Amino acid sequence: MLVSAKEMLDKAKAGHYAVGQFNINNLEWTKAILLTAQELNSPVILGVSEGAGKYMTGYKTVAAMVKAMDEELGITVPVALHLDHGSYEGCYKCIEAGFTSIMFDGSHYAIDENVAKTKELVEAAHKNGMSIEAEVGSIGGEEDGVVGMGECADPNECKAIADLGVDMLAAGIGNIHGKYPANWAGLSFETLDSIQKLTGAMPLVLHGGTGIPADMIKKAIDLGVSKINVNTECQLSFADATRKYIEAGKDLEGKGFDPRKLLAPGTEAIKATVKEKMELFGSVGKA
Repeated sequence: MLVSAKEMLDKAKAGHYAVGQFNINNLEWTKAILLTAQELNSPVILGVSEGAGKYMTGYKTVAAMVKAMDEELGITVPVALHLDHGSYEGCYKCIEAGFTSIMFDGSHYAIDENVAKTKELVEAAHKNGMSIEAEVGSIGGEEDGVVGMGECADPNECKAIADLGVDMLAAGIGNIHGKYPANWAGLSFETLDSIQKLTGAMPLVLHGGTGIPADMIKKAIDLGVSKINVNTECQLSFADATRKYIEAGKDLEGKGFDPRKLLAPGTEAIKATVKEKMELFGSVGKA
């Protein structure tokens, strides 16, 4: 059931759990995440980066695939199709394509320009019944060409963006995309607490969910995080399972080279990763 992310995140905020955003890259990714969400009776957000959208030939293709798959699989849990780290232009393309949620990443602009562009996109998204996420303070690391230094957000700037009527807010608190280095300083809960106090009921978003220790995840949820993004961990589990299948020579047995068989172990690995995260985030049974 495709919906905006607003209601599911408002419920998560009130219930002190988080909804997972799992990025999709192809049919297998999408199918694995949808089936797991249905099995666990959990709301879910399908994230699409601009790079992944281009890889899948465009946002209209992605929207059509997700809508058809949602219907064909008989998915009844709430599902949001969400643009991840969207540009100003990308947001409008996803509005046109029929996404149910967008993220405008204006963190690389000066705060005044971030506010102006976010305000305009809030009006456009809400006019079309879509939810919208904004960002203040960049997320460290690189994901699909989006590079951030990882500075912590200014809580007052977060309030300025939240006051525009966005449905969720991503704020840099020392989190990064990709694998976390050994010398990572950890999340700045002081910053998160300050943001939470100024933004109130606003659901907060934690990007870079891969590799953050479980105790930090739980503390972040206690401090107002209601949406946690996971991408790299699914990619790693998919790659590991696929590698083991090929190294074991399974692709040389019978018709083991058939893509449906070749990609099956990786698909099952994604399901396992998504299940583990949904249980950690507390969204199981909350659809």
